[in-house]
Amino acid sequence: MGEILGLGATHYPSLCAPPERMLGFFHHILSAPNIDPKYKDRANWPSEMLAEMGNDEGRGSIERYRERMWANFRKQRKMIDDFAPDFIVLIGDDQYENFREDIIPPFCIYGLDDDFDLQPWKNGAEPRANGWGEPGDWTMRIHGHRDGAKQLATGLLRAGVAMPYAYKPLHLAGLGHAFTNTLLFLDCDRRGFPHPVVPFHVNCYGSMVMRSAGATAHLFKTDPEPGLPDPPAPTPALCMSVGAALARAIQASPYRVVLMASSSWSHCFLSPVGGWVIPDHAADREMLAALRRADWDAWRNRSLEQIERAGHHELLNWMVLAGAMAEFDRKPVIDDWVETYIFQSDKCFASFAAS
Repeated sequence: MGEILGLGATHYPSLCAPPERMLGFFHHILSAPNIDPKYKDRANWPSEMLAEMGNDEGRGSIERYRERMWANFRKQRKMIDDFAPDFIVLIGDDQYENFREDIIPPFCIYGLDDDFDLQPWKNGAEPRANGWGEPGDWTMRIHGHRDGAKQLATGLLRAGVAMPYAYKPLHLAGLGHAFTNTLLFLDCDRRGFPHPVVPFHVNCYGSMVMRSAGATAHLFKTDPEPGLPDPPAPTPALCMSVGAALARAIQASPYRVVLMASSSWSHCFLSPVGGWVIPDHAADREMLAALRRADWDAWRNRSLEQIERAGHHELLNWMVLAGAMAEFDRKPVIDDWVETYIFQSDKCFASFAAS
């Protein structure tokens, strides 16, 4: 009988940047023509936002933020090492990376090769600057678990879930950023990462995946979108039902599995509530309160309209995890909750003890 350790974390891209560049994305958003124009003038910023920026252009906040994030990832890495899984099912969003014009499924399980090399800083002729000061040809070796991916896909298909699967990325030489960043952060001290990984992609962006190109393109467009919007993301209820079926498939297997959802919560640049600049803190707190009390119906009954208005697109990754934990009546421990005004999204670190 399989065993499951549940974890929830973030793959916040700006954590990869050198500290002095961590607010680059924040300033990029502020430069967009389609944000609420009042935020272009600091006189209109809320007091919390001004305090976070401080009188040093956010340098103190950046240092504290990074230290807090690394402490959380070190704690989760220890949980994983102590659990000693056969593999990790890493649930992440595909932001116009492998899910593109040629095929956009709602989900996909990837059975990677036993050894799989990532070069996260390779970016053409100019290597991508990063917070570790690593060169462009720096390589992180990770490990796939094809048999585990096959067994889970088989279990889901036999349970009536029309689950796509793949054995290699479609458009990328490596993995999407949700997966790469999470692995980089779990190995923030660069000790190596020995645990095999089964990526589980979710089409979190749905009708926004083309319009936003997986990020902020919609904030810079001036022409109206032609025709109907693209089809939506899978609903929270669907994500949770797939998560429940995934949990049953793991339980029926011989494997010890970490089931880990990676995403930040409300993304400011996806939510009109804060003028595309500030996360929807109220919606985040509502979802967090429901998570603390394991009110899975509150999560399951969330509509896609509510999800999209709050910028909770990527929270669908957590919906898959929530469905799995609800299946076994697991209660979460909220290890940390981090709200922000200048780092684009609120962050949650949670764990569900293995049974």
